[in-house]
Amino acid sequence: MIRALVFDVGETLIDETRIWSRWADRLGVSRFTMLGVLGGMAALDLPHAHAFQVVRPGLDLAAEIDAWRREDPDGLRENFDADDLYPDVRPGLAALREAGYRVVIAGNQPPQAYDALTAMDLPADSVHTSAGWGVSKPDQAFFAKVAAVVGRDPAEILYVGDRLDNDVLPARAAGMRTALLRRGPWGHLHAERPDAALADLVVNRITDLPQALATDLL
Repeated sequence: MIRALVFDVGETLIDETRIWSRWADRLGVSRFTMLGVLGGMAALDLPHAHAFQVVRPGLDLAAEIDAWRREDPDGLRENFDADDLYPDVRPGLAALREAGYRVVIAGNQPPQAYDALTAMDLPADSVHTSAGWGVSKPDQAFFAKVAAVVGRDPAEILYVGDRLDNDVLPARAAGMRTALLRRGPWGHLHAERPDAALADLVVNRITDLPQALATDLL
């Protein structure tokens, strides 16, 4: 029986459209090009960071981020804020907590993402990032951390994310139940793959989860 739900961040809670659009402006390519290349990375099973090398070969990403920070210290740059939340996040998380589930946020995110997420005052019991833990998905050590902070047997945890490779498959290997969220480039493409059948649920919105759990679709 599911007792807790753990949520990925990027393209699960956070709409990354504005982030990638700012990157396009920064690198001098059209937003259509940047987003299209990013979709290509999803289709080709390449890391999203490779998109930078496609549009700007030889780019030193760390140096570019540092330069951007110096030039625009008060801007969002490569970061996010509450305006980037998908509209179903607050009501969906709130409904799950009201139904008695423990709600945890844990995803692959840089150090500054923790403060950004906690500042949103989301209806969640705790927030965790890969940077804070020193381990990233799909490493099984990440999912061991998830189980530890939730305080439940892995079989009682539903991990929710938009990717098969980083979310569904490694969480399943850790003994957790899984939900694939069909949104964002990876979510839409991965939902069409045969391995999507390995997810316990495939949903379009976080607000679909309370009903799915209430009707015992797992």
